[in-house]
Amino acid sequence: MKLTVATPLAIIVEAETVAHLRAEDETGAFGILPGHTDFLTALSVSVVTWRDGDGAEHHVAVRGGMLEMRGGKAITVATREAVADDDLNHLETEVLAAFERRTEEELTARTDAQRLYLAAIRQICRFLKSERAAAIPGGAGASSPGGLER
Repeated sequence: MKLTVATPLAIIVEAETVAHLRAEDETGAFGILPGHTDFLTALSVSVVTWRDGDGAEHHVAVRGGMLEMRGGKAITVATREAVADDDLNHLETEVLAAFERRTEEELTARTDAQRLYLAAIRQICRFLKSERAAAIPGGAGASSPGGLER
């Protein structure tokens, strides 16, 4: 099988003779052998491991992404970030921790931006409501009790 791991800026891995691949999605770890049926899955922040034709094991840490198996012989991984390294311990301890930290920071930033957006919408609504009330005779500025004109 052929394996390609790509980020938006670079191709990180191109391996021509992949005998077996192990990856992880939200349901857990899974393996792929040559001839596997076509499928598409969203990867977790994890390490993708494969064995080449000579039996050597290789690894690449991915920051989530999509894995596509096509035609039983081509695996493509598209991810935001990837680091290839044959030192599995380094990938699992340092690189995955950094990926998870960045993912958490992005989630926090998106949440904060959404809160600011909603606060701005609320302010606009309050402003428009107060302008509308001021424009209506007997509205917010009326001095009679109950807002009724005499």
